[in-house]
Amino acid sequence: MLGRLGLLACAVFALASCDGGSSREIRATGSSTVYPFTKAVAEAFVQAKSGRKEPAIESTGTGAGISRFCEGVGYQYPDNASRRMKRAEFNKCEAKGVGEILEIPIGLDGIVLAESNAGPKLQLSRKDIYLALAANPMGKPNTAKTWKDVNPALPAIPIQVLGPPSTSGTRDAFVELMLEPGCLEAMPAAQELKKAADPALLDNACHRVRSDGPYVEKGEDDNLIVQGLEQNPNALGLFGYSYLEENASRLHGVPIDGIAPVYDTIASGKYPGVRSLYLYIKKQHLKAVPGLQDFLNLYTTMWAPGGPLARHGLIAAPQRIRERSAEAIQLALPLDVSALP
Repeated sequence: MLGRLGLLACAVFALASCDGGSSREIRATGSSTVYPFTKAVAEAFVQAKSGRKEPAIESTGTGAGISRFCEGVGYQYPDNASRRMKRAEFNKCEAKGVGEILEIPIGLDGIVLAESNAGPKLQLSRKDIYLALAANPMGKPNTAKTWKDVNPALPAIPIQVLGPPSTSGTRDAFVELMLEPGCLEAMPAAQELKKAADPALLDNACHRVRSDGPYVEKGEDDNLIVQGLEQNPNALGLFGYSYLEENASRLHGVPIDGIAPVYDTIASGKYPGVRSLYLYIKKQHLKAVPGLQDFLNLYTTMWAPGGPLARHGLIAAPQRIRERSAEAIQLALPLDVSALP
């Protein structure tokens, strides 16, 4: 199932120095989607053994983070990512001497459009989403103001979607899993653009998010999106499933193509916005960073169905994937470079 799940969210680990280099700690910087899971493991890690230094976990977004991850090995290179590493990025890592990298699936997530429980109870298709939020739907500048402009069956309320910036892996996944399929449905000729030698043609028609107001960038902190939905019940918010789960008393997910973003539809792969979640770890750090191996081992005990991370909104990967991930950690198995996009 995971082979068709599209883009990936991930966090990656590196050395960090806290006091002029005299001590080292585990440091993870990554997507806001992965943040609550890694933070929960960090808290359990400290509680499990007296005297452990608390790992430094940050939520910073994706784009610049992967670049930083590939700059080198050592505490001066904090890391980050929120989608699968691309082959060109891996090549940069290799050129900088990063060495072998572990790619560890930790679970599944859903790219969610959510609204306030006081909202209009929208039900959308990926075609609706594309026509509402693409910069150039059908090859022309987007002029849609309301959802009714997009689809006569939808209400005449302003299109406003609060979401992450272009550096976010969640935004990348939204483009891959929502905008592009909606584009291909609305404009079948776009299939030919996928085969074109110039990727900018497909990007312009299908991937660019409009910047004239209906899509509002709220930064990498998804809590700001949640607050925005409370202030404007007619707005939609774009984030990972865990934030919907965390705020279920005040938000609900918008069904996409007739399928609501709930645990079962994401776990089964039926929901259109399913993606895998990953950790990336530099193999050289497994021995160099005190406690990192134990930290990763603890992760494997917390990601099962009904486990501690499920309470934070993580959707468990199939058992065979979890077993393969645990084996990769124990044997320090490097990622398969040929599988990178």
